[in-house]
Parts: sequence; C-alpha cells; structure tokens
Amino acid sequence: MQMNAKKNAVLERIKGLEEAILKGHEYLENGKHASWHGFRPLFSNKTRGGNELPPHKDWVKNVFLPRTERALRYAEKVLQRLEDEITARGKDN
Repeated sequence: MQMNAKKNAVLERIKGLEEAILKGHEYLENGKHASWHGFRPLFSNKTRGGNELPPHKDWVKNVFLPRTERALRYAEKVLQRLEDEITARGKDN
C-alpha cells in the first residue's frame, strides 16, 4: 500500500513538472502565463511602479526550463525504480 502512495506522489510531481515546462515554453513563444506563480521570485518582490514584472525570457530559457527538465528526468528515474521494486516484490511472493 505504501508503494502505491509513493508512486502516486511521484506521478503527481511529474504531472506538475510537465505543466510547468509547457507554461515555460508558452511564455517564451507568446508571453502567455507571465504572471504565473511559478515564475515569481521566492524572497524578493520584483515590482516597478507597483506592478509585478514578468520574468526575463533569458532566465526562463536558460535557468527555469533546464532546471525543470532536469527535475522531470530525475522524477521519471525515481518512478522507474519504484516500478522495478514493485515488480521485484511481486516475483518474490
């Protein structure tokens, strides 16, 4: 039962990462999702004249997308390991 909970958590993480990557690509293409919370800085408030600034396109292309894609690859590896563990336990029983 615990394995299914772990697998579901990893699947949810993968889904969220895929959505973030999609939003990043859409932002680069046409500026859509400029105010999405995933692009906001964690500790500082980037505003000019009281309006929130959109992320710099170079930052999205060179920092956000590579980090998110790397996290997605890692989550997919974790999912594969969990599935391998589940099948190995099934063979033992």
